[in-house]
Amino acid sequence: MSNLIKNRSELVFLYDVKYANPNGDPLDANRPRMDEETGHCLVTDVRLKRTIRDYLMDKGYDGSTPEKDIFVRDENGKSVTGEKRSKSYNDKSDFVKKFIDVRLFGGVSAPKDKKKVFNLTGPVQFGMGKTLHPVRENFIKGTGAFTTDEKAIQKTFREEYNITYGLIGFHGIINENAAKHTELTNEDVDQLMAGIWMGTKDLITRSKKGHMPRFLLKINYKDGFFIGDLIERIKLTPNNGKEPKLVEDCQDYTLDVSELNKVLKKYADKIDSVQLKMDDRIVLSEEISNAVELEIN
Repeated sequence: MSNLIKNRSELVFLYDVKYANPNGDPLDANRPRMDEETGHCLVTDVRLKRTIRDYLMDKGYDGSTPEKDIFVRDENGKSVTGEKRSKSYNDKSDFVKKFIDVRLFGGVSAPKDKKKVFNLTGPVQFGMGKTLHPVRENFIKGTGAFTTDEKAIQKTFREEYNITYGLIGFHGIINENAAKHTELTNEDVDQLMAGIWMGTKDLITRSKKGHMPRFLLKINYKDGFFIGDLIERIKLTPNNGKEPKLVEDCQDYTLDVSELNKVLKKYADKIDSVQLKMDDRIVLSEEISNAVELEIN
């Protein structure tokens, strides 16, 4: 197919949260996942992929039309087994053609029908997300809307956790070699970028309200090359000598991108294009070298 992706890309995505729980740990009272040594908040790649899938579902990838569906999803609001989902495709070709999340992230099909058993590695891979600074965790107590029984006077209590503020960074790779097996197209990648940005902005549930996308960088390379670890070259520098742990808003700091620019200039001959989507409240230490606008549709 002529519109299959041909080159490798590298992604850096930054978003922030205010008084929200970006990724609760169900094995730890749903507290935000934390690196106890550094005080940085952690977010799994699974959480980001779920954000993207939910966005795509809302945009019509819901199985209501042929070839526009999500493989890893609930049906009618209820969890569904892989065995049941296998009834919605016939073979490997159909598996790839039907599900955009398989083309993006890969997928494992392991039903009883051996003709439908296959494992595809996804061309789009994200590392663990983490805040670019230590955060403050909050423990909140409140009352529930209902009592434990009809005669009780006192309502039930609820407990929850969140963080005051966190600028969370994800690093990702789009691998053109794996894309050959899942038949990932440029149009699929456009949907991915929209899902990253708009999907994060659309997180408006009670625990997720307060999420805002701030910075999305896409580096498109030549000849299979990629720099790697780009997110490690971006630093958060608090304004007015404020402690990193005490920042509460994106205008409390500047993003130092000087090291990022150095490496982009060093490998400029290996780079086809630099695309950037940035919120107008974010302040950079300098403009990103040769960046053009990343359009989100």
